[in-house]
Amino acid sequence: MPTFSKKGTTSKQTTQGQINLIAPSSKHAGLKTTAAAQAGLEGLMQSRAQLRKTLREARRNLSAQQHEAAALGVAKQLATLSLLNDARVVAGYLVNDGEVNLKHYINTVWQAPHASQFALPVLHPICKGHLLFLSYAPDTKLVKNKYSIEEPELSCANVVPVSQCNVILMPLVGFDLAGNRLGMGGGYYDRTLSFTQHHSNTNSPICPRKPKLVGIAHDIQQVDTLPIASWDVPLDAIVTPTRTLQFTK
Repeated sequence: MPTFSKKGTTSKQTTQGQINLIAPSSKHAGLKTTAAAQAGLEGLMQSRAQLRKTLREARRNLSAQQHEAAALGVAKQLATLSLLNDARVVAGYLVNDGEVNLKHYINTVWQAPHASQFALPVLHPICKGHLLFLSYAPDTKLVKNKYSIEEPELSCANVVPVSQCNVILMPLVGFDLAGNRLGMGGGYYDRTLSFTQHHSNTNSPICPRKPKLVGIAHDIQQVDTLPIASWDVPLDAIVTPTRTLQFTK
């Protein structure tokens, strides 16, 4: 199982290994702090990149039978996840790089007597680096984006505001038992969901409702400790083919 050592990190860290960029108290101290923070940030990004490469290769090396077993296992775990019990709108993803396939779960949602609405992320056409969510049904036309990932064809009528998503199922590259996540490195989910870090679950007219965030991963994507940063959006639960780790109610 891949591991990560935080040796050599020079910026200030929390007890969980989280790197924060600290505002300097003076000009002289600021130069030192900024340099140390920059060095720590560069080390963090290098560590993440190497870990991401290792974990992506591992999941791509799974056999077709293993991928199918993982898809069935995750669908079974999601069927008993309490966070989904009253969800009217669930967002997920389509596979592209060895992620756990949600096809069995999506079919379950579509076929349920009181079906929830299912949505998929698309690259935001205006806000660069952000995601937009569109409704996804069996007859939805799909197109490939610049990463060759299938997504619903853009239609204003099918846009689902993130505030209407009760649960978002997010593909993970890596995770640890503390609920920390490693994504593909583009930062799309972190930017789109950054409001969840400064938001309580209230229906404020000036703040969108916070969705529950559930990471989906193969069991082999677990690591002992993940290098994390202050901008990482925390998860409410992580689901693998064999278990569910829930961190909030």
